[in-house]
Amino acid sequence: MKKNPFPIGVLASGSGTNLQSIIDASESGKINAEVKIVISDTPGAKALERAKKHGIPALLVQRGDFKSKLDFEQRIVSLLAEHGVSLVCLAGYMRIIGKTLLDAFSMKIVNIHPALLPSFPGLDGQRQALDYGVKIAGCTVHFVDELTDHGPIIAQAAVEVKEDDTVDSLRERIIKEEHRIYPEAIGLYADGRLTVEGRRVRITGVR
Repeated sequence: MKKNPFPIGVLASGSGTNLQSIIDASESGKINAEVKIVISDTPGAKALERAKKHGIPALLVQRGDFKSKLDFEQRIVSLLAEHGVSLVCLAGYMRIIGKTLLDAFSMKIVNIHPALLPSFPGLDGQRQALDYGVKIAGCTVHFVDELTDHGPIIAQAAVEVKEDDTVDSLRERIIKEEHRIYPEAIGLYADGRLTVEGRRVRITGVR
């Protein structure tokens, strides 16, 4: 007997292509998870439009409407709780996650980063990789902790850096891998197949 879909929430600041990959994987049955709410801090974010097209509650929560980051994040926590969210997925969310969210969803927040962590954390991972001259780039799904792009790694995908690559061409190939491994990682979490031991994430039933 199939279990009820695992409830997830998504925080997004921009176009939401990774959000779309999660929604598609959910609706097609590739993963046993369902996006219950999408929250953006950016007016007019395409991620909100994507959510609405699929009948998913899409809410704008702007930092400037709150006196403090604490109040801002308490509002987000409240909305996630109202929608029964058990896992928070960052999809191009451009804010540092603070203590309020981290405490409410300890080891229950995941992120996708366009580099092979621990290399090239922070902004412009693809540009950092090109500037450094690496031959292999890629992307990483990881749990979120108090440091930037630092939490335990769930999944990674490698992408060859070509001699004629630009930031845009490398970004295009990396994002294809992001769209593949992010829903897969969420599916593993939803199925209860991830165990965190220190910095190591163990996956049960690996084929």
